[in-house]
Amino acid sequence: MKATYILIVIILFLGLIVAASGLYTVKMTEQVIITRFGKPVGDPVTEPGLHWKRPFVERTNRFEKRILEWDGDPNQIPTQDKKFIWVNTYARWRIVDPLKFFQSVRNEIGAHARLDDIIDAATRDSVTSYILLEVVRNSNREMTMAEEELSLAEDVGIPIEWGREKITRKILEQASEKVPQYGIELVDVRIKHINYVEEVRQKVYERMISERTRIAEKYRSEGAGKKAEIEGQMEKELQKITSEAYRTAQEIKGRADAEATRIYAEAYNKDPDFYSFLNTLDTYRETLGEDSWLLLTTDSDYLKYLKSVSGR
Repeated sequence: MKATYILIVIILFLGLIVAASGLYTVKMTEQVIITRFGKPVGDPVTEPGLHWKRPFVERTNRFEKRILEWDGDPNQIPTQDKKFIWVNTYARWRIVDPLKFFQSVRNEIGAHARLDDIIDAATRDSVTSYILLEVVRNSNREMTMAEEELSLAEDVGIPIEWGREKITRKILEQASEKVPQYGIELVDVRIKHINYVEEVRQKVYERMISERTRIAEKYRSEGAGKKAEIEGQMEKELQKITSEAYRTAQEIKGRADAEATRIYAEAYNKDPDFYSFLNTLDTYRETLGEDSWLLLTTDSDYLKYLKSVSGR
């Protein structure tokens, strides 16, 4: 009985191993190809859930249902107008026929190698068919100053017939014609980055420096003109204020002189002798100092008020 129990346990254990090897699950985001000794067997398994395969001899190969990424390397490409640029593209793709995918490229690494060749070739064919401005711009909208500086001088003003968006659609169409043989569908292709090669970039930098220098000179010229205008206006206002102040001062002095003359006249008319006496004293005060010497005759009018108390 003990040996029988042991045999049953062994059989159950082997059965569990066989079942574990034969059962497999498929997720909603997966699709599976069953291979037997490396060769595909049956149709692709795309329905999620628990499935069965022959134990030990069959193997599951899982592939994504979701959209996958492809990111290319920058390539140096000449445009139609012979300007060399670096073009960096990226794409989104998915596996639509897992059996064909497995038979042609085996896995995602092999798919990326095929996409490198197909998308890079389509990108090169499209970029070389158009001038640089068509590849860079999307529309004929007016360029900003910064965009004009980044473009080459001979490109400014050229009308856009295709534009970057249509060119990327052309790349997508051309590449999409070649990928179905690998069980792949291209969802989208975009240009991620465009840059000038060093020689062209140097010309752009020189143009930017020249443009900024021109703008700086323009601002300096406008500033100098504005300065001259302000200084001229200031001088004009200063002369006007000075003239008005001088006229006002002269009017005040005139009125003051008139008033002083009137007061002097009134004082003189009241007592001419006393007025003369006061004026003479003022003259003494202004002309005679501590160190002053005067040699005058006794009959000089200058000292007539010093001859006697009455002044006569």
